[in-house]
Amino acid sequence: MDSAPKKISFKIYAIISMVFLIWLAFFDRSNWWDVWRMKKKYNHLIENRDYYKKEAIKATEQNKELFGNMDSLEKFAREKYLMKKENEDVFIMEKKAE
Repeated sequence: MDSAPKKISFKIYAIISMVFLIWLAFFDRSNWWDVWRMKKKYNHLIENRDYYKKEAIKATEQNKELFGNMDSLEKFAREKYLMKKENEDVFIMEKKAE
C-alpha cells in the first residue's frame, strides 16, 4: 500500500518539474529563444565594434596625413570635391560601364 502514494507523489513531482522546465524554456521573460537571439546580436555587435575601431584608426591616420601637408590637402580637395583655382578648368572623365 505504501508504494502507491510514492508513485503518485513521484508522478506529481515529475509533472510539476516538466511544467516548470517548459515554462522556463518558452514562456519566461528570459527564455532560451530570447537568450540565443540576444547572444547572436551581441556577437554581431562585437564584430561591428572591432570593424569600427579599425576604421577609426584608419581615419585618424588619414586625417594626420591630410592635414599635415598642404599639398596633400590640396590634392584631396581637388579630387574629392572638384575644387579648382580661379584660372583653371576642370575636366571630369568617367569610364563607360561595359
